[in-house]
Order: sequence, then structure tokens, then C-alpha cells
Amino acid sequence: MADGIDVARARAETPGVANVVHLNNAGAALLPRPVVSRMVAHLEREEAIGGYEAEAEAEAEIGAVYGSIARLIGAEHDEIAICENATRAWDMAFYSLPFGPGDRILTSGVEYTSNFLAILQVARRTGALVEVIPDAPDGGLSIEALERMLDERVRLVAITHMPSHSGLVNPAAAVGRLTRAFGIPFLLDACQSVGQMPIDVGAIGCDMLAATSRKFLRGPRGMGFLYVRRDLADGLEPPFIDYRSARWTSRGEYRLEDGARRFENWESNVAAKLGLGVAVDYSLAWGLDAIETRVVALAERLRPGLAALRGVAVHDPGPRRSGIVTFTVAGLDPSSVESSLRSRRINVSVSDVAYHRLGLESRGLGSVVRASVHYYNTEDEVDTLVAAVASLAERS
Repeated sequence: MADGIDVARARAETPGVANVVHLNNAGAALLPRPVVSRMVAHLEREEAIGGYEAEAEAEAEIGAVYGSIARLIGAEHDEIAICENATRAWDMAFYSLPFGPGDRILTSGVEYTSNFLAILQVARRTGALVEVIPDAPDGGLSIEALERMLDERVRLVAITHMPSHSGLVNPAAAVGRLTRAFGIPFLLDACQSVGQMPIDVGAIGCDMLAATSRKFLRGPRGMGFLYVRRDLADGLEPPFIDYRSARWTSRGEYRLEDGARRFENWESNVAAKLGLGVAVDYSLAWGLDAIETRVVALAERLRPGLAALRGVAVHDPGPRRSGIVTFTVAGLDPSSVESSLRSRRINVSVSDVAYHRLGLESRGLGSVVRASVHYYNTEDEVDTLVAAVASLAERS
């Protein structure tokens, strides 16, 4: 046992650890065997009896996925929509909000490109204004600055809980306390935090939350979910609808589904939806407090190990940090570092300005190497990465 996690069991249930040192969990974590087994079993039923028939056979289990997600984030089952990815989930919430000339949209300096592009598009279409909340001196958005910015023209606060290009954890609950007090909708991108730490939408105070399956939740790719607070959802019109989200009640009329289901599409990847449900239950069984403790401990082992190397700089601001560790090696392009490590069967990734323009440009960085740990990683794997980076730094 380590930090409340049976690491040996976690690795036994994760076949991929036999092949690679996987430190790219912020991109896509290694799938645990129970998730893969459930997805394969469903695909085999589709092969044997047909897709619609296999879905009907799994109807009760599919319905239970909503309850599992609700338990994971402290919501109700009818406040959950399952979407084909987190970007689509975020978009369905964002594009359903009305904006007009002079309305203000406040966001953070670490927003992911897809989110910020959508905000820019809506601002161009509607005449709304986009404003970036300044950072606090120690990193992360400044709650004091946000409070000064809030007024009757602010129509939305949309921030990322954990950016994917640094180990920062933004003070989401402090943001929620302010938005509740001012009655302003709060949209939270929780792609990196769901599955890595306990999340309670009530405690955070967000009105909408988008998350993915494939990252720290350890579910399949091509799957995500959206939370929308019930009384807010029932007043929103999704940007597009189909038979899943609405009913054609007469020749010229339709009625939107109640709650968050109005944000779903009819066609979906049923095997992936079932895999998501297993991944959520799997994370809940380990315990999110135990997962966070383990992840933070591994990351805090990695950061000083890298920072002690000649020519290596670690780039993770903020008083609270996650399992994402970003760094650069003097004289080496981050992409070449990634390739060299991959040749040694060590998986990391690169975050560059094309995906995180505000967050990286503000610190004078074009790109960084990103290593992201999870509870099934070991201390030896962390040390293996440090040793490999040391070897690259010595040759640079």
C-alpha cells in the first residue's frame, strides 16, 4: 500500500504498465482491464445480435452510468448529460447562453484553445466583450481581481480548474462563492481535475461543468460528460437539438427534454458509454481522496528531482499543484525531448502555445514538456524519468 492505494493491484489491473512508463495521464491514461473488458463485451454483443438490440439489452446499465457520474461530482442524475467529448460538452453549455452587445465574459489566463476560440467566436457574433481575469502573484487567477471585475454586465465566468500545460490548480470554490453572490453563471472546465481529485459541484458552486473520460478518470477516448444545475438547465435552449434532446410534439412544435438530457445527441458510442460508467465506478472504488494524495505525492517527488538537474527548469506555478509537471531542458526543443523519452518507452507529451496561448505566452514560453503521474505509477518510474532527462540534459 502507498498513500492508501494498493499500487500492486492497480498495476496488475493495468496491462499497459508492462510495456511503457506511462506519464501522459493528462493526455490519456492507461485503461484498466475492467473498462476494456466491459467495452469489448458490449461490442461482441453488437456483433452477435445487432447494435440496437445490444443497447436495449444494456438499457438498465446505461441508465446507471448517469447515477455513477452524479455520485462522482455530487450532482443529481438528471443534471448529467453524456457527450461524445468534453469539448462538445463545454460547447453545448456555452453556446446555449444568451449574449448581446456589451455583455462581459470573464475567463482565466490558462484557458484551453478550444474554449477560448468559442468565446472569441461568440464575442465576434454578438458584440460581447472577452476579459481575462488577472493572475495572483503566486500563480492562478486572482480572486481579488475577479471580485473587482464583477458587475451587472458580466453574463458568464468560464474558467479551467486545472490547465493541461502546468500543474496549477485554480481556486474554483472561491470563484463559485463570488459568482453565487452575484448571481452569475459559472462554467468550469474540469477535464484534468475529474478523476484526479474529489469534485463536488455544490461545494465548488459551479453551475455547469464539462469533463472528459480519457484523462485521469481512465475511461475510453471519444466520451465526456456535462453537468448543468437543474434549475438553470430548464431555462436554456441548446445550440442544436435532435430526437434525444427534444420531442416533436406536433407539426410545428417541439418540447425540450427536462434537465441536462436536452444537451445530448441521440446517436452515441454505447460501448464507450458503458466503459465510462465502469471507469467512474472504478475511480470511486479507489477513493478520490486516496487518488489525489497518491498523485500529489508522486508529482512532488518528480518536481524537485527535475529541478535539481543542470539546465532543467520546472514551470508549475500556484500554491496548490496537481499531478501535471511541466519542464524544459536548456538547448533542447520539447518535442525532441518527448521523442527521445518515447524511444526509451517513457510516455510524456508536449504542450505548446497553439493550445495554450495565454498561459504560455504570459510566461515567455513557446512549449513545455508535460509529464503527468497517476496512482498506478511508481516511485521507480518517476526516478526513471528523472534519470532519462538527466542523460538528455548532459548531452545538450
